[in-house]
Amino acid sequence: MSGISTTLPPLFRSLAPKISTSFPPPPSPPIPSLPLSLHKTHSRRIVAMAMSGTRIPTASLESMVVKPPSHPTYDLKSVIALALSEDAGDRGDVTCLATVPVDMKAEAHFIAKEDGVIAGISLAEMIFNEVDPSLKVEWSQKDGNYVHKGMQFGKVYGCACSIIVAERVALNFMQRMSGIATLTKAMADAAHPACILETRKTAPGLRLVDKWAVLIGGGKNHRMGLFDMVMIKDNHISIAGGVTNAMKSVDQFLEQKNLQMPVEVETRTLEEVKEVLQYAAQNRTSLTRIMLDNMVVPLPNGDVDVTMLKDAVTLINGRFETEASGNVTLETVNKIGQTGVAYISSGALTHSVKALDISLKIDTELALQVGRRTNRA
Repeated sequence: MSGISTTLPPLFRSLAPKISTSFPPPPSPPIPSLPLSLHKTHSRRIVAMAMSGTRIPTASLESMVVKPPSHPTYDLKSVIALALSEDAGDRGDVTCLATVPVDMKAEAHFIAKEDGVIAGISLAEMIFNEVDPSLKVEWSQKDGNYVHKGMQFGKVYGCACSIIVAERVALNFMQRMSGIATLTKAMADAAHPACILETRKTAPGLRLVDKWAVLIGGGKNHRMGLFDMVMIKDNHISIAGGVTNAMKSVDQFLEQKNLQMPVEVETRTLEEVKEVLQYAAQNRTSLTRIMLDNMVVPLPNGDVDVTMLKDAVTLINGRFETEASGNVTLETVNKIGQTGVAYISSGALTHSVKALDISLKIDTELALQVGRRTNRA
C-alpha cells in the first residue's frame, strides 16, 4: 500500500526491548500509561506506541469498584503495551489508514451479546486512554454488575481510528475477564458459606488480570504465585519423605530466613490430616491452612460423596483454616460448601473459562438487528 512505512517506527524500536522478555519491577501501584502517537505518513497516520512514566491518578484507582490485586514485579503497563503492539505490529492499522479519514469522529457502544457479569471496565478505560487520551468513555454499568443480552452498557466517543485501534484489545480483556467473573459469581453464590478461590491455573502473562476478574466476580484470591505463600504439595511431600519431614523443613527455613507468611499443606488422606495435626500439636509451626485434596469422591450417578471431607473438617476442628480442592464444579460446589470447609479452590475459574461475548459497534441499530437475526443480539 503506497504511503505506508515498511520499517519499524522509532517509537516501536524504543518500546521493543522493554517488553520482550520480562516485566521489570514497577513503582506501586503498577498501573499503565502507554500513550499512542499518531504519526503522519503523507495523508495517513501510522499508530505507534511509546512508553511513558505517567501513572493513572490515585483518584482513578480509588474510584475503581474492585482494585487489581497487588504484585511485586507484575507490570500491567507492559502487559497492555504488549497487547497493543501485538495488534499494531510495525505498520499500525492498515485498514483504518486506508478507509477512515484522520479527522473522522465517531461514537461506539458496548453491547452485551449474552447474559453475565461484566468485568474489565476499568482496564478497558485504561486502554482507551492510552491509545488516545482525548477519547471520552462513559459507562452505565460498573465492574461486577450483571448485564443482559442486548444491553448497551457503555460508549466511547472521539477519533474513529483510535476507537477501532483500541477496540479488539479492550474487548479481548473484557470478554475473558467477564467470563471469569460470571463463573466466579455463580460458584461463589453456590459455595456459601465457604469462600471460592482460584488457583495458579491462569493464562501465562495474564495472572493479575485473571485474578482481578475473580475478585470482581465475588471470589477471593489464593496465593498470587510461588513467592507469597508456602504451599506444601504432593510432590514436595514425596521428595521430603513425608508430611512431617516437609513441614519440619518449612518451619526451619522460615525461622532461618526470618520470614513470616501463610503456610498451607496438602493432605490426601485422613491419615495425612492426623499426621499434620500431630506434628502441629508437638511442634511450634507456621502452618495456617490444611488443604483437603480430592476428598470429594464422584459417584456413578453424577453426585459426590463428601463424607471424607466432613470427617477431615471435624478432625481439624477449627485449629487451622481448611480448603477443599478437587472435583469442584458448579454442580458439586454447593454440597462441598455445606461441609464446614472454609475455602473451596477451583482451577476451572480461570483455566477452562468461556469468554462472555461483548461487542463494540458504531452502528448499534444495525448490530442489534443482525444480532436478533442470528440469535446473538
